[in-house]
Amino acid sequence: MTLRIDAHQHFWRYQPQEYGWIGDGMARLKQDFLPRQLAPELSAQGIDGSVLVQARQSLQETRGLLDLAGRSPEVKAVVGWIDLQQGDLTPQLAECEHRVLLRGFRHLIQDEADPAGWMAQPSVQLAMQQLQRKEYVWDLLVTHRHLAEATAFAARHDGHLMVLDHLGKPDLAAGAKSWARQIAPLAALPHVSCKLSGLLTEPRPAGYGIDDLLPFIDAALEAFGSDRVLAGSDWPVCLLAGEYADAWQLIQRAIVPLSASEQDAISGGNACRIYRIEDVEV
Repeated sequence: MTLRIDAHQHFWRYQPQEYGWIGDGMARLKQDFLPRQLAPELSAQGIDGSVLVQARQSLQETRGLLDLAGRSPEVKAVVGWIDLQQGDLTPQLAECEHRVLLRGFRHLIQDEADPAGWMAQPSVQLAMQQLQRKEYVWDLLVTHRHLAEATAFAARHDGHLMVLDHLGKPDLAAGAKSWARQIAPLAALPHVSCKLSGLLTEPRPAGYGIDDLLPFIDAALEAFGSDRVLAGSDWPVCLLAGEYADAWQLIQRAIVPLSASEQDAISGGNACRIYRIEDVEV
């Protein structure tokens, strides 16, 4: 049986100065979130493991996440952070590339003052080429405002796999049909996959219920196909809008009409393939 994998979750020891993106109105996130809190949530949903993703732009955090992962059997892969603006990543990679659970990297592009400009920097282009030669996955974190630039960025860097986080943070008010048109060029790139994560916490129009999110997942499935879509919770950020179970169950409701093999791929098989997680009998 294929492992069931939560393809997107975070750990942190909360310090206000280190997590500036956790602002007013996010009181529930202003505490430590560590493996001992996630493990029972995974167990309750029948999930075998997770992909641990960075939440701070720091090599120190990446080292800390790898240390936590090494002591936490439920963590199957780590997506860390690295400073692409350095161009030559050799010194930074020397600190962490020997860690067996390191599978990829991410930068909080959405938080840059000029996300499009950041992606266009020559140093970033050189660094991405180096990462892809080493077969590290790149988790792409942008909002719907910069999907066109993200598509150009991904098209330039097709030497290895990329994963779009949180469906590209669609504009829910514009509707799923509008988002489907917007995401189509990126989805047309065969090396790019998409995480079904983060929808619960996106700003919703008044009166927008959970069921109103399902068409966005349907659009992602149509655009990327079941072999390039991954289920992820975005825990603990998802707690701003509900409980862990709510995030996972939203995805499970969306994929009920699919075949058993397609459901297995989305619920874990794709994450195992993309992040090179050993697929074992459980």
